[in-house]
Amino acid sequence: MNMPVMNAPASPPATDPLDALFDVMFKPMNAQGVYARTGAYEAVVEALSAFISARREDGTEVFRFPPVMSRAHLERHGYLKSFPNLLGCVSCLDGTETEIRSSADKHLAGGDWTADLQTADLVLTPAACYPVYPIAAARGAVPATGYRFDVACDCFRREPSRHLDRLQSFRMREYVRIGTPEQIVAFRESWIETATAMADTLGLPYTVETASDPFFGRLGQIMAFSQLEQALKFELLIPLRGAAAGTACMSFNYHREHFGTTWGLNLEDGEPAHTGCVAFGMDRLAVALFATHGGSIDAWPASVRSALKL
Repeated sequence: MNMPVMNAPASPPATDPLDALFDVMFKPMNAQGVYARTGAYEAVVEALSAFISARREDGTEVFRFPPVMSRAHLERHGYLKSFPNLLGCVSCLDGTETEIRSSADKHLAGGDWTADLQTADLVLTPAACYPVYPIAAARGAVPATGYRFDVACDCFRREPSRHLDRLQSFRMREYVRIGTPEQIVAFRESWIETATAMADTLGLPYTVETASDPFFGRLGQIMAFSQLEQALKFELLIPLRGAAAGTACMSFNYHREHFGTTWGLNLEDGEPAHTGCVAFGMDRLAVALFATHGGSIDAWPASVRSALKL
């Protein structure tokens, strides 16, 4: 498979052609990248979910996670080292009734009630697969056949943007594989083939390219280079703005032994398990369908509507 290396995603244009589709898909909620979703848009997301579920492999366990997760678990994952700039933490007013009322009343007096917030033991989940690794590790040694999981979650990453393909609050669907290196490589290669066939069925133009995660800071640049050099991550990019650079709507990831070592997730021979995942950006895929086929679902190609049962 001949895939060019993508060093960094291109910035969307100042005048974004996707804006013409805003009212079809969203309504404003006074925050960049956080929108109310229209019925037409949600119908497409639900259809995409069923379309992806139909390709679930036998023996796959299903989990659906809440939009928050344990702060201690996220810290153990190493997220503060890799992506501290994207993290959202849950904070609450705590104390006696008098103390909480005093803090809340600061707003009425023109003060800053948020200064009294206390950090909770929860963070906003940044990736759908994160909660599944401690669940798998609690079972003991990974069986010879490994594990397959189907997970989904409402995720958050602190990336304020006016562009409709970069939301702060978004839905992520993933298939996760835990097992030997050979099992993970085979899983990823198989899903690249399956996912590109899915994009073909949906009439979506795309390229598949090597990529890196947006690691933070100078150390992050080294981590990103290593990820590119080892070809640990591929992305399916869909052009949403004509000839401009595509938007990553699916990714195919090989984590090597990172999560196995982190969670004591070991194979039967005692070696750390390897893990991989294929991630579907549900909102980006929905936006891609509208951007490609137009704002009226009834006018989409019959083959696409048939595939999605719309």
